[in-house]
Amino acid sequence: MAVKYRDYYETLGVPRAAAADEIKSAFRKLARKYHPDVNPGDRRSEEKFKEINEAYEVLSDPKKREMYDRLGPNWKAGTEFSPPPGWENVRIDFGDSGFGFGGGFSDFFESLFGDLKGRGVKTGTARAPKGWNGRGQDVETEITLTVEDAHRGATRKLVLQDGRSLDVKIPAGVRDGSVIRLAAQGESGPSGRGHGDLYIRVRLEKHPQFAVTGDDITVQIPIAPWEAALGAKIPVPTLEGSAELTVPAGAQSGQRLRMRGLGLNRRRGGRGDQYVQLSIVVPTSMTERERALFEQLSRESSFQPRPTHK
Repeated sequence: MAVKYRDYYETLGVPRAAAADEIKSAFRKLARKYHPDVNPGDRRSEEKFKEINEAYEVLSDPKKREMYDRLGPNWKAGTEFSPPPGWENVRIDFGDSGFGFGGGFSDFFESLFGDLKGRGVKTGTARAPKGWNGRGQDVETEITLTVEDAHRGATRKLVLQDGRSLDVKIPAGVRDGSVIRLAAQGESGPSGRGHGDLYIRVRLEKHPQFAVTGDDITVQIPIAPWEAALGAKIPVPTLEGSAELTVPAGAQSGQRLRMRGLGLNRRRGGRGDQYVQLSIVVPTSMTERERALFEQLSRESSFQPRPTHK
């Protein structure tokens, strides 16, 4: 019996080479749009919802999808479709595909898979992907952290729009723009069904000392002219307190020195680096003795900071 062909890829709006995640994402978006609870009494949305479920029933199951794709390069010879010879002899175990949304499959689906009924194979009606059964909308929000909190981890109380408060555990190693997902903490579904998820986007406050670049931090440190010329050991701030840094003799203003492993914690272990950018500063007021020493240095030194011009 010839029946009208159904292009399941076109129904979900995905290419034939679409990956499983792409198929699931497309289904979820369309299912939320056309769900009967969102469109009560709308027969057109109800039919569209059934078409979406049927397409996902086939394309989300590797075995069903393989059978569907086996129609080959001539899969759409026209508006009418007849199963290829020998198709009735195909046996495949689909497992439990009972959906709970109601509504049967099309004649096209039945022509491909319906003859498997009575062979110990359940066909049932379409089911949404695991974790989606008419649940509520996902919710997005932002939380602001200090650099120290992002480095060490923290717990924050989050108050949602519906007045529900949550103690959110922030893992060590988050970054500006990181997203934390809290399952089933979003909006309640229609008629009190399951909740959506809560997505928390992290924003980092500007730090008074440290600039953050990926896993690394940079701090600006002023040094005296004689420290730059002679070299010195100076204290510098780190995320764990003060540490000693060796400034090499002849250091230049703007030079960056690395303190390995003193940057931000990474989510998967290890740390970035801390960079110290040197800035040579001179005294704005001097004693008579200090001025005399600088004058003596200027007379005796052969150092030329600027190139000579002939």
